[in-house]
Amino acid sequence: MNLITTATAQGLLFGIMALGIFITYRILDLPDMTAEGSFPLGAAVCARLIVTGVHPIIATLIAFFVGALAGSITGFLITKAKIPGLLAGILTMTALYSINLRIMNRANLSLLGKEKITDLFESFSLPNQFDTIFMALILVAFMIVSLFLFFKTEFGQAIIATGDNEKMARSLGISTDQTKILGLMLSNGIIAGAGALIAQDNGYADISMGIGTIVIGLASVIIGEVIFGNLTFVNRLICVVLGAIIYRLIIMFVLLVGLQPNDLKLISAFILAVFLALPSLRQRFNLNFFTKERV
Repeated sequence: MNLITTATAQGLLFGIMALGIFITYRILDLPDMTAEGSFPLGAAVCARLIVTGVHPIIATLIAFFVGALAGSITGFLITKAKIPGLLAGILTMTALYSINLRIMNRANLSLLGKEKITDLFESFSLPNQFDTIFMALILVAFMIVSLFLFFKTEFGQAIIATGDNEKMARSLGISTDQTKILGLMLSNGIIAGAGALIAQDNGYADISMGIGTIVIGLASVIIGEVIFGNLTFVNRLICVVLGAIIYRLIIMFVLLVGLQPNDLKLISAFILAVFLALPSLRQRFNLNFFTKERV
């Protein structure tokens, strides 16, 4: 039971990160690799601020804005420097590795004995990990409602239009450069904020914690879409978070059956490949089934 609650808590926190991945990969239709750098950036900034005595909520908010700044750099490289999106993200991610090291002055930074955001829920006397689940549920609900309301606005609709058909959006007078930059800022801000939350939950920030962020985020998005199918926008956001929880539960299960923690990246890639292939295999199966000739 403790393993399930721990996996659920981690899944909710990673679900926030997956919402950021969802914005770039599904709404903007951009393969943004900045997430691998902005995730540990948020963790590094938050940990450094908490160590210096800054309140954890303020440190988390600052991490969000610093992550948004990283996203704006990628957006500038794409829109103004005309660098392909994938390469622009890789450039920013590479630069952030050195920046994160400078922020922490070491490969990892411990938060042992420091006030963390989960400590604010100690007065509720919740069981182990339930304080994290309670906090994460509040933040997930806030993020989903905020994103739903934002993408109902004129600017939010402009971002969606840019991802759907950039040429058509430009013909309607939408500044696609601005929408791309704003979308990348929002995405990486959320990802960095999730990094800050996970660093506090883990009790440390590490330079390598961003490795595999894209795989985890994409796995959450794909799992949610494959299992729950085509839904409304707000339900898709909910399914992204549920996908993250399912992903963490799958990881927990495969570790319980005897696989080593060193195999986690291999397992993550395999899970993503399976769920990416499922829609095609299911469609092919259904097609063959219904078109099978009678003898």
